[in-house]
Amino acid sequence: MIDSHCHLNLTDYADDLDDVIARAEDAGVHGILVPGIGLEECRRAVEIAARFPSVRAAVGIHPHEALQWGPVAEERLREWARLPEVVAIGEVGLDFYREWSPYDAQREAYAAQLRLARELDLPVIVHDRNAHEEVLDGLAAVGGLRGQLHCFSGGPAEAERAVEMGFHLSFTGTLTFGKGKPDRVLKRVPPERLLLETDSPYMTPVPHRGTRNEPSYVRLVGEALADQLELPLRRVHELTSRAARELYGFPEEPESPAGGGS
Repeated sequence: MIDSHCHLNLTDYADDLDDVIARAEDAGVHGILVPGIGLEECRRAVEIAARFPSVRAAVGIHPHEALQWGPVAEERLREWARLPEVVAIGEVGLDFYREWSPYDAQREAYAAQLRLARELDLPVIVHDRNAHEEVLDGLAAVGGLRGQLHCFSGGPAEAERAVEMGFHLSFTGTLTFGKGKPDRVLKRVPPERLLLETDSPYMTPVPHRGTRNEPSYVRLVGEALADQLELPLRRVHELTSRAARELYGFPEEPESPAGGGS
């Protein structure tokens, strides 16, 4: 299994990061992708990825931190992107749920980082909250991109459009909450375009809701996805791991991972 989106670079894991990663490996998680938020979180993601063989990093300015974007931030991202442990630009995007960052600043940072991802030929990890059409329009305007719409919250039409543009969709512990309409979306997405993620420390799946999320719980997301798709769990592991490998260069999933299933 691969957790394609996990914020181990936050202070939530400052005291027990080694234990968190060990628990993930014990649960059969052989890859973890840690995306940037602001410059400090990017630095931390790169540091963690350099230290742990199972971890890869992405670097980017999250829409909540869009005011950090500028020449200095761009140069730092370019420097980090040269490192072998950095495999994507992200997370970038638009968040119109709350105006924690001015919308125009978000738009500028988003468009610029999409262009950077295309220039560097790196996948892009996209954050989209209450901005579905504008996020997709931004991807279409730049063109030639690949990557992941993480914690996907759009509808079937947006999912189809994203897939047509070559993107993968990922889902979190929300699949275990028993609400929403992910089944309608999943019916319109080829299984090979799906990824698993925890979005730790957020989106903790049932039965652990109310506690800090961590990558070992990605198995629960996989089980929920297997149930939705009516596929064997092992098949979901194979499909999502292959997709993460093709996008981000993760290694092959071991033949008999801990926590495998039928």
